[in-house]
Amino acid sequence: MTVRRTFEDLVAEGAAVPTEGWDFSWFEGRATEARPSWGYAMSVAARLGRASAVLDIQTGGGEVLDFALAKAPKRPPLAVATEGWPPNVAKATALLRPRGVPVVASPEDAPLPFADGAFDLVVSRHPVRPHWEQIARVLQPSGTYFAQHVGPASVFELVEHFLGPQPDGVRGGRHPERERADAEAAGLEVVDLRAERLRMEFHDIGAVVHFLRKVVWMVPGFTVEAYEPQLRALHERIQTDGPFVAHSTRHLFEARKPGGPSAPPA
Repeated sequence: MTVRRTFEDLVAEGAAVPTEGWDFSWFEGRATEARPSWGYAMSVAARLGRASAVLDIQTGGGEVLDFALAKAPKRPPLAVATEGWPPNVAKATALLRPRGVPVVASPEDAPLPFADGAFDLVVSRHPVRPHWEQIARVLQPSGTYFAQHVGPASVFELVEHFLGPQPDGVRGGRHPERERADAEAAGLEVVDLRAERLRMEFHDIGAVVHFLRKVVWMVPGFTVEAYEPQLRALHERIQTDGPFVAHSTRHLFEARKPGGPSAPPA
């Protein structure tokens, strides 16, 4: 007979799991998220084989870049990563140093600490906010920005359970067409822009707690104590109705800096 775990036990477990990096393996069997059809990490790996100088912005724990470097047909002569959160800087450094990739501690909202035109490929997975002027500045002519962004109203079924209905201005943030306009205003040419809405399921309240602790911008200032009534209500809902369903939004963004020779086909 399956024994249901208590609310207190599940919440305590979700609150105790370390949150550094972007390794989501702890969620196996407890939460699921469909993946975009374009296969971002493998696409990055293919591009690394054609690049000479690569920058990974907001690398997290370095997991995506590490995977891409392992799969790349050829290593780029130069690869550098930035990260702003100190625990992630340490984790990314430990992971990427053996691959010869330095991790530069740089706050998310600070100018990129690199010279103009230093890179022919800039990549990023789920940046908090793309700083288009800085991206355009560090790209060399004909260089490419290739990234997977979080889209508008991502996982808002969960967000609004805790925060209530959000205004249209908040729900429409991170809209891909707005980002297209911002990239073009910075002087970049948008080569490809694709968006998908993907199903997520949370199978227990511990997974919800860990997710909100890890993805801190979903419910800013989240703590178990501050949101205990909402957590209890959601726990009862999952116990009665089954997994809580939400939807993430993602878009693939590829932009090119004009000038120089034409970029090779993807």
